Amino acid sequence: MRTLERAYVALGSNLGNREGHLAHGRLRLSTLPRTHLVAASSIEETAPLGNVVQGPYLNQMVLLVTALEPLELLHQCHTIEVESGRERRERWGPRTLDLDIVRFGERVIDTPELTVPHPELPHRDFWQREIVELDALAPTAHG
Repeated sequence: MRTLERAYVALGSNLGNREGHLAHGRLRLSTLPRTHLVAASSIEETAPLGNVVQGPYLNQMVLLVTALEPLELLHQCHTIEVESGRERRERWGPRTLDLDIVRFGERVIDTPELTVPHPELPHRDFWQREIVELDALAPTAHG
C-alpha cells in the first residue's frame, strides 16, 4: 500500500454557478479512489489575475489525504474540470472550474505537466490564508 500524503488542491470559479462548481469539485475530490477529503477552507471572492477582462473568482482550498501519485491526482482534477464544462482556451482566462494542486506532501516536482509546490503560491495571499486555515482545521491529518 502506498503512503498517504497531504495534498492541497485549490478550487476556483468565475463562470456560471460559481458556488455550484466549487461544490461539484469538492464532492468529486471527496470520492476519488484512495483519497479522503479532510477539510475545506472558507470560500473567498477575489479579483481575477492576469490581463484578461473577466468577472471575480470564488476560491477555496481543500486538504486531501491520498495514496494517489501526484500525476494521478492531476489527471483526476482535469477530469473533474471537464465535467464542470471547463474549456482551456486562453491562459489566465475565465473558467467554470479550475483545480490546482498547490502542495503535495513535501514533494518538489518540476515537470512539463506538473510543478509542485505551485509556482504561484508565493504570489497568492488567498492561497496562503487557505493553507493556514486548513492546517488549523486538520493539524493531525496524517499523510
